[in-house]
Amino acid sequence: VQLVESGGGLVQPGGSLRLSCAASGFDFTSYHMTWFRQAPGKERELVAAIENYGIGTNYVDSVKGRFTISRDNAKNTVYLQMNSLKPEDTAVYRCGATKKWTDIWSISDYDYRGLGTQVTVSS
Repeated sequence: VQLVESGGGLVQPGGSLRLSCAASGFDFTSYHMTWFRQAPGKERELVAAIENYGIGTNYVDSVKGRFTISRDNAKNTVYLQMNSLKPEDTAVYRCGATKKWTDIWSISDYDYRGLGTQVTVSS
C-alpha cells in the first residue's frame, strides 16, 4: 500500500497550490480520502475529506471557501486545490484513507496515511 503526496512548495500569501496524492495497493473506491496537516508544535488537523465516490465532502472551518478536495477514481488520485493561502496554512500536508466516514476526524484510526508534502506560505 502506498499513498504518495506531491505538489507542495513555497508560495506567497494569497497564492495557490494544488496537491496530489497517488494511491496504490488497495481498492481506492472502497475508501474515503482525506487531507490532514501538521505544523510544528501543533496537533494534526483534518483539512478536508471526500467520500469514496466523491459525492460528499467536509472541510475544517478555517479552509472553507479557499480549499477544494476532489478525486479521480480512474487515476486512484485525490487532490487538494488550495487558494488564497495564508501563512497559518504552513504545514506538512498528508493524505489518509479510511473505510468509515465517521472516522474522518480520527486521524489515528485511518487505515492508511502518506508521508506528506511540505507547504510553506511566506513572503
